[in-house]
Amino acid sequence: MSQVAQVYAHLKKAKLTSMQAFSKFQITRLADVIFKLRGQGYDIETIMLDGNNTRYAQYKLNKAKK
Repeated sequence: MSQVAQVYAHLKKAKLTSMQAFSKFQITRLADVIFKLRGQGYDIETIMLDGNNTRYAQYKLNKAKK
């Protein structure tokens, strides 16, 4: 299964961060995968979170397609 397919399948069920993508799928460039999904017409929201002196993105699928 491609990285895009893995991330899409996960986003249909739950939100996803880069650390989760790395630990579950060994994906190191989640933002690139999200970019590709958005290019395919998926509405994916970026939620910026704060934690332990850092900021990170969490992604959420809003709709299957625009």
